[in-house]
Amino acid sequence: MNSPTAQFARMGVYDPLHQISMWGESFKSNGDLSASMPLIDEADMKFDSQSEDASHGMLGTSNKYDQEANRPTDKMLRRLAQNREAARKSRLRKKAYVQQLESSRLKLMQLEQELERARQQGLYVGGGLDSDHLGFAGPVNSGITTFEMEYGHWVEEQNRQILELRSALNSHIGDIELRILVDGIMNHYAEIFRMKSAAAKADVFYLMSGMWKTTAERFFLWIGGFRPSELLKVLVPLIEPLTEQQRLDVYNLTQSCQQAEDALSQGMDKLRQALADSVAAGQLVEGSYIPQMASAMENLEALASFLIEADHLRHETLKQMSRILTIRQAARCLLALGEYFQRLRALSSLWSNRPCEPA
Repeated sequence: MNSPTAQFARMGVYDPLHQISMWGESFKSNGDLSASMPLIDEADMKFDSQSEDASHGMLGTSNKYDQEANRPTDKMLRRLAQNREAARKSRLRKKAYVQQLESSRLKLMQLEQELERARQQGLYVGGGLDSDHLGFAGPVNSGITTFEMEYGHWVEEQNRQILELRSALNSHIGDIELRILVDGIMNHYAEIFRMKSAAAKADVFYLMSGMWKTTAERFFLWIGGFRPSELLKVLVPLIEPLTEQQRLDVYNLTQSCQQAEDALSQGMDKLRQALADSVAAGQLVEGSYIPQMASAMENLEALASFLIEADHLRHETLKQMSRILTIRQAARCLLALGEYFQRLRALSSLWSNRPCEPA
């Protein structure tokens, strides 16, 4: 597969990767954004210093005051133990999930073998798996089937994380524990982008069509996902107040997103036109297609690259926002993002289940 950068260069399209790579430098010029995010080491040092001062100031006091001074440490140890237990349960769930996937994969292989034997025997499989509107049976795409299963589990885990994050913010937990939750959610978003990259190689049209999403989500679809700049406009008002420096950094990030989105959109338009020209010029000669169709296949490979680059832009936008915001603001932002997609899915369900008037 040709690299996205090579595809952009061949089409004469602005490369958004260069703009993305410049984000970090532009942010540095506006000050150290990471300074607004509390570090674990600094928080631990501050806590140790406070504990040491408290112990010196309470020499000679009763055991009652010693116990009072030790309570914050006990609370931290209990929360760390709870986090370790949650991580252990998460590993167990992941192990069970992998075993379920393996079992489903074996069942799918058996189904593929049965369908292949049916086709070899000349049996008609009208309306079966992956049949087109003409009734011709096509091969089962195991890559997409696996993605659909993985995505279902991904949504379930996202809903659980949103519930946990909302509870944590309402209980006013410390920044160290909050960072653990935020990092877990960020890793969860990285996982969906990895899953989509693998699925794009199996069937890029499936991902581009948004058939794996609900109807309301598909209404806002842009190259197989959400448009980063538009989502920033929705989320930023929900995480106010921001400092003037943060406002400037978010504005610069939004502008960079729009430039990269425009470049990808222009590239998609050229790719679509090139693909249409290749298909229009193709002719079937003695059971095989002339070279124009080979060019069309190359364009389809480039289409998968565009989707992967769009996901890269989405991922980078989330990471840059986490650097601009404090840890508590980042948690509120991720909560607002998750709830936004939950409401879109709920809207789709309400729309599909609405009472229809008789014609």
